[in-house]
Amino acid sequence: MSMYLAKTPQFFQSLFPNFVWRIPTEEKHIHLTFDDGPIPEVTPWVLDELKKYNAKATFFCVGDNIKKHPEIFQRLLDEGHQVGNHSFNHLSGWATDNLSYFHNIRYCASMMDSTFFRPPYGRIKPTQAQFLQRHYKIIMWDVLSGDFDKSITKEQCYNNVITHTKKGSIVVFHDNIKAIEKLQYTLPKVLEEYSNKGYHFKSIKL
Repeated sequence: MSMYLAKTPQFFQSLFPNFVWRIPTEEKHIHLTFDDGPIPEVTPWVLDELKKYNAKATFFCVGDNIKKHPEIFQRLLDEGHQVGNHSFNHLSGWATDNLSYFHNIRYCASMMDSTFFRPPYGRIKPTQAQFLQRHYKIIMWDVLSGDFDKSITKEQCYNNVITHTKKGSIVVFHDNIKAIEKLQYTLPKVLEEYSNKGYHFKSIKL
């Protein structure tokens, strides 16, 4: 059984009004985001799929992966995608003392030019958020694909996205090993489905 919600409830979004949950618009725009990369096993494939539709996305990168794979990170930038900070070691804010958390994020920040931060697992303490908001826009989501979830099928992953995505939605995928099977099924279908409906895939710009 899934331990998360594919659609972030509006009441929950309202509890944290300073976080970015979606980008309100009347235009047919969707914001695809990818967490945890860049890695050679997944990220180049994602970039190839996006290129087929001239789609731009936002990649929330783990600093350790940037350090290991700088050429893939550079490709993200060269192809016009947005990047954001996902901490250096993919730390849970709930499980990390504030000072260690801030230092880890700052180390990741030294590797990129971005004011966007997404907390790994979506877990962040109010005190951490209060401090980080002085320096970053905290980017969350309103649609979670569940590509990381071993308990759902690839068809359910796809259904999570197409059932809940609307104009301005921020959709979460993962360019990591755990998600690869469901991602390789779902992403091409999502790109095709929404392109056929006249949607454009935009990176997040605030």
